[in-house]
Amino acid sequence: MSRVAVVGAGPAGIYAAEHLSTVHGYQVDVFDALPVPFGLVRYGVAPDHFSIRSVRDKLTDTFESPLVRFRGNVHIGTDVSTAELASWYDAVMYTYGASADRALGIPGEVSPASIPATEFVKWYTGHPDAQDFGELLRTSEQVIVIGLGNVAVDVTRLLVKSIVELRATDMPDHVLDSFEKSAVRHVHVVGRRGPQHATFTTKELKELGELEGVEVILDPRDLPADDAIASSGSKVVERNLKVMRQWSQGHGESHGEVLNASSKKIEFHFYSTPQSFDSKQRSLIVERMQLSSDNTVMGTGTYESIPADIVIRSVGYRGLPLEGLPFNDRMNVIPSHEGKVEGLSETYVAGWIKRGPSGIIGTNKKDAVASVESLAADLNERQSVAIDSQEIDEILHARGVKYIDFEGWKRINAAEIALGASKDRARTTIHEREKLIEIGLS
Repeated sequence: MSRVAVVGAGPAGIYAAEHLSTVHGYQVDVFDALPVPFGLVRYGVAPDHFSIRSVRDKLTDTFESPLVRFRGNVHIGTDVSTAELASWYDAVMYTYGASADRALGIPGEVSPASIPATEFVKWYTGHPDAQDFGELLRTSEQVIVIGLGNVAVDVTRLLVKSIVELRATDMPDHVLDSFEKSAVRHVHVVGRRGPQHATFTTKELKELGELEGVEVILDPRDLPADDAIASSGSKVVERNLKVMRQWSQGHGESHGEVLNASSKKIEFHFYSTPQSFDSKQRSLIVERMQLSSDNTVMGTGTYESIPADIVIRSVGYRGLPLEGLPFNDRMNVIPSHEGKVEGLSETYVAGWIKRGPSGIIGTNKKDAVASVESLAADLNERQSVAIDSQEIDEILHARGVKYIDFEGWKRINAAEIALGASKDRARTTIHEREKLIEIGLS
């Protein structure tokens, strides 16, 4: 029986493992640098999006198969080299995603008060390697979120959402405590293009206008003259423009309540390109943009200052290279053709590290299946040369690698549910790596 290694236990990796085992009958070992599975479903999806986060319950089923093993807390590239992995298995599929942030490239971007959204999301979801931004929230009233996508909307929403609603999530205790003590009153959402160019989904956009005690502000002059023409046939854009037009007309009050001076605010700044951030002066300088006759965005030479105690940059994710594998520095992906890594045999990719950060969770299933079929077409013609799974365990033990198996994850899962129940919550995320490892190995 052939044996395959999958590197990355996010949706793409788990979908790949499912197809490899159920359709082709291969034994599959899924490795992850984190002690727990699920990748961005656990550490990327906003904690208050319960239905999306519940996808991990379905993903769990894959690890119940006797053909699939989970090995968490194993760093490929340090604990185990890519060359070693290739020699241990009949084939290897890399699905470790795109977890780094994209830089703006402006003066002042490298500052303690300038935060990548990728890091902020890690913090509020309880990622073991996250920085703690609690002190910044406690001392900041004005926050700028740069970006016009769903991650920017998630960050914006959580910054102003009531603590009562946040307590219903599985946020770690220290994160909840920081949000409860947060001084944030005004969130500015900044983007270089217009409302019709934003990539928000309508559901997430509408949620901003439904937040209790939060006013949404939008300059009507930023809206297109004709929504139908501006949407270019896109129903999503058309719906988004309808929502934003209502806000621009003063209908952004949550639940129809009358807002007062103490209300929190979300203010959109479209057609505004960041130029520099001055953390001492607490301001972001932007250049006002305009649409040209050919519908491209161009600068006007007019500059504005937006107050900012913190800037959170949400301008995209990017993949990172892994020693021993080729890497496209321009696209930030592992170069491949039909899922086969260029220049290497029996090595494949799926998910964001294959195609870049695009699509939704379900997109990864189709992508993973396509890569698995490429792998199977090659592998079915060869006899297995993989080493025994017990031998791999012995090598990891000899190197002092404290790997967490699926039974270990079940213990962590039970501990998080128990911790939540002790505080009248469905779950409380445990964020300390050593604590996760301790529970997983107990």
